[in-house]
Amino acid sequence: MSATAMIPTNHGPWTEDDCLALGETDDRIELLDGSLYVSPSPCVRHQFFANGLAGLLDGPAEAEALYVLGPINLRLRPGRILIPDLVITSPIDFDAVVAPAEATRLVCEITSPSNEAHDKVLKMHYYAEAGIPWYLLVEHKTATLRLFRLDGRTYAPHAVAEPGEVLRLGEPVAVTIRPEDLLP
Repeated sequence: MSATAMIPTNHGPWTEDDCLALGETDDRIELLDGSLYVSPSPCVRHQFFANGLAGLLDGPAEAEALYVLGPINLRLRPGRILIPDLVITSPIDFDAVVAPAEATRLVCEITSPSNEAHDKVLKMHYYAEAGIPWYLLVEHKTATLRLFRLDGRTYAPHAVAEPGEVLRLGEPVAVTIRPEDLLP
């Protein structure tokens, strides 16, 4: 059972230790270069998408000795911890409070109506900068899937699938996803 964190007044930049000392909470508390970004749990549709994707990715990931996890604390670099909706990782320490970006093969964000730019611009930039090879973006309103691959230090569009179409992943796992299968 998760507790609710009380966010104390902090008159200086937040450190990783400050952020992690808040403990477990139902809110998503992300650390972005000394500032906290706090958001409540996502809406039901968002959770439905995440659960559906996890179900589709679990078997193929297991076949590759990879893990589908989410949401988890993902350290992109010291002082920068984000909480993606899903990740596919190589083996990691399951008792650690944060997972390393270096073990992350794919990161997935499901946009929320209140913060689409956060996922489409800011998080995308940070994940690319951390060197995560694949970024999957699910658009909340349309269930459109947008897959990006790392090209240098930025993401390049790789594939798009709207409902009625199919998204085929070959890396880091081989799987076919139909956006309409993710809709409630």
